[in-house]
Amino acid sequence: MRKRTRRRRLSMTSLIDVIFLLLLFFMLSSTFTRFSEVELSAAGAGGAAAASSDAPPFFLRLGPETLDINGRTVALDTLCGGFGETQEPVVLIALREAVSAQRLTDLLVALRQVPGAKITVLEQS
Repeated sequence: MRKRTRRRRLSMTSLIDVIFLLLLFFMLSSTFTRFSEVELSAAGAGGAAAASSDAPPFFLRLGPETLDINGRTVALDTLCGGFGETQEPVVLIALREAVSAQRLTDLLVALRQVPGAKITVLEQS
């Protein structure tokens, strides 16, 4: 007569641990957004930047999906052309409701391409 062998149940504990460690590794090593650096400087005396230039300032209004320069809608890609031939433009940025920090960072990175731009982000109250 044959002796019946019992099958041992396969333990899933170690498999779950390995899957968890792999998931953790890939989550920590992945980047989900673009990172960029924006140089910030402390504000000086109020109005000093606008007084140093003879040209009138450009007023940018940044929305979650829109960007206006002096009331004219432009794309973020064509931002540099919106200042024309102005040397060292003074740029005032006002934020609309629900603008993300990433959107503001993208704008500041795009404004880096404008030579000599003096940028001021206006505070909402």
